[in-house]
Amino acid sequence: MDDTSLIKPQNGSLLISEPFLGDPNFERSVVLLCSHNEQEGTFGLVLNRKSNLKLSDVIDIYNDSFDAELGIGGPVQYNTLHYIHKLSELPQAIKLSDDLYWGGDFEMLRTMIGSGIVSTSDIKFFLGYSGWTPGQLQEEIDKNVWIVNNNAANKLFNLETDKLWRSVLKEMGGKYKVLSNYPVDPRLN
Repeated sequence: MDDTSLIKPQNGSLLISEPFLGDPNFERSVVLLCSHNEQEGTFGLVLNRKSNLKLSDVIDIYNDSFDAELGIGGPVQYNTLHYIHKLSELPQAIKLSDDLYWGGDFEMLRTMIGSGIVSTSDIKFFLGYSGWTPGQLQEEIDKNVWIVNNNAANKLFNLETDKLWRSVLKEMGGKYKVLSNYPVDPRLN
């Protein structure tokens, strides 16, 4: 057990996968924890897996200039749509950290998108989610599967999706900066 297992996950935490996880669903992934409860389990969204779909491929939107890309939030229920955003005024949104919210009134969101109040730089959409049963996530953290970061969620909209894993680790500094440079396949190094 290393010092990262001592940091307790919470709503708004980022989970950064270890470099050689070996699970294609989570390899070099960054997961935002939207709901973490030791009695009920954990719900999160993989932030750095892109799909080939746009929002207009899955729902009707009433603003031709707004067509957000869809990410893959995880391996569970690909037929569900989830979103994180910077819209503090969206009713029923759950605050995860400064300037970062999860969910909220979807019909109000559609209205806001249709009227041009929301831009694609304010929101990210995901198909599916990641989930852990009670105690499962802590077991994985204790086995050094995940690095927990409780201080980076409010920066998510400022970092490029395809470089997110490496950027978050570099920003953490020290041994994490070294991890950020590990090759995908060390045999090719």
